[in-house]
Amino acid sequence: MSESDTDERERIRQRKAEELRRKVDGGSGDGNAGVGSGDGGGGGSPDEPVHVTGPDHLDGLVADGGVVLVDFYADWCGPCKMLEPVVERLAAETDATVAKVDVDGQQGLASQYRVQGVPTLYLFAGGEQVEQLVGARDEATLRSLIEQYA
Repeated sequence: MSESDTDERERIRQRKAEELRRKVDGGSGDGNAGVGSGDGGGGGSPDEPVHVTGPDHLDGLVADGGVVLVDFYADWCGPCKMLEPVVERLAAETDATVAKVDVDGQQGLASQYRVQGVPTLYLFAGGEQVEQLVGARDEATLRSLIEQYA
């Protein structure tokens, strides 16, 4: 990946994090605040993975009541890197909100969720945890789980 691609991804991540912060903090949520390409769906879920900035941020995403797939990952983790394009596609193509938690940057959250290995995936629906998966999974399995709870 080129440096310009990396810079662009970081700008997108920062924009998405700010949009979600505004949504969680302000609650005004017009549903369209610069969400990007949009898939036209009424679910209002972001089209890209959301990088979680802390416990309150994750709690806000889960509390919205929709389907939320949380990917606890590490930059140094090979299986996590293999899973990254899968979670990006799931964010773009499903009604689920896909959240990413860097276990090195968010050690408290990783501890709170008892993450002992990465990747660890949690699926929430209606504000409740419904699945926990440890290790990389194929796209079809994850898509099927999301659709089961959507």
